[in-house]
Amino acid sequence: MPGPAGRRPPAAATAVLLLALAAAAPARAAAAPVRGLTDAAALSHIYDRILDADFSGAAAALASACPPAPAPACETLGVVNRWWRMALDPENRSEDAAFSHAADAAIHADEAWTEQEPERAEAWLYLGGALAARVQWKVLRGQRLSAARDGVRIKDALERALALDPSMQDAWFGIGLYHYYAAIAPLGAKILRWLLLLPGGSRTGGLQEMLRTHSQGELLKGEADYQLHLIYLWYEHDTGEALRLLDSLRTRYPGNPLFPLQVAAVQDAYLHDHAASLATAEQILRDAGAGHLHQPQLAEAAARLQMATELSALGRVDDAIAALRAVVAADPSEPYSAVARAHLGLGTLYDRTGRHDLAAAEYRAAIDSAPADDPYHVRDRAREALAHEPPPRAH
Repeated sequence: MPGPAGRRPPAAATAVLLLALAAAAPARAAAAPVRGLTDAAALSHIYDRILDADFSGAAAALASACPPAPAPACETLGVVNRWWRMALDPENRSEDAAFSHAADAAIHADEAWTEQEPERAEAWLYLGGALAARVQWKVLRGQRLSAARDGVRIKDALERALALDPSMQDAWFGIGLYHYYAAIAPLGAKILRWLLLLPGGSRTGGLQEMLRTHSQGELLKGEADYQLHLIYLWYEHDTGEALRLLDSLRTRYPGNPLFPLQVAAVQDAYLHDHAASLATAEQILRDAGAGHLHQPQLAEAAARLQMATELSALGRVDDAIAALRAVVAADPSEPYSAVARAHLGLGTLYDRTGRHDLAAAEYRAAIDSAPADDPYHVRDRAREALAHEPPPRAH
């Protein structure tokens, strides 16, 4: 589940992930199971396009992939496509309604498929996938109780898929994620799990189950690697392995700016290597300008914001100001609140160098340009800075 670069989830979010992957006992397999994934090669290629951030290309490919692939499978991948697009700019809520509608439709289609063909393993796998995408979105938007109610079905669906087809390696990822989070969950989540009569977990066993999809999955190898890098970063405290997985994702999906942006964030927040983070962000900017990245406007603005952070840390204040000025001049629509954040950063840099009149103007511009929901609290931070502005010098 993609998330903000380098940001560790709060305990409440971890608890929701725990519940979102919980389930009742696995259902009994039908007498004549139907194994395997229909048209797996074509759908895997489309999944690769999604992970490469070629969202329009993936949508076009899905439109012609079903048939021969089952229509509910394409609906599920369509929701995954929307989710990854949102994950590039998670604070932007403009696509929330469309995503919710598409997720609901995909889940209903998958439910109908499992009712019509309860012995078909892939139907249960895709149902779990559609539910998982919706749960990730609900967790992102703070709908934790709804996500928990939604998510108790995920592991059930995946275990049903494995009961029908033990070779379906993609199903192990969600099961392993549950077992891992069940083992490391905070006390409050463990009590809630006990109240709901949900099974416990195993940190080591869950990680090994996820690694089965990493090494043998047909559809979810890239997805598994992204989630595994977060686990190595947040819980296993193995920054080297997290970066190795990110570098592998960058190589396999060179068009997706999320992966190098995540690398830059890890280099900054975890390694405190400002020079390396700056070099990564500068490369993102060059790649976006050369047309090597999908979503180039977002990539350029995000890279410049990251560059400003690192240039400031390195004492190159004028260069940091230039990077933020470029964001303001471009006036990008994404990432969300980029211009307001750039104005706030400029105000901070001008204050740092004693140019308080310029700083005050930038703080006011930040307040004026911040979006109504202001997820980065730009207005509060700018107003606080203005309240501490020194008085004008007497002439």
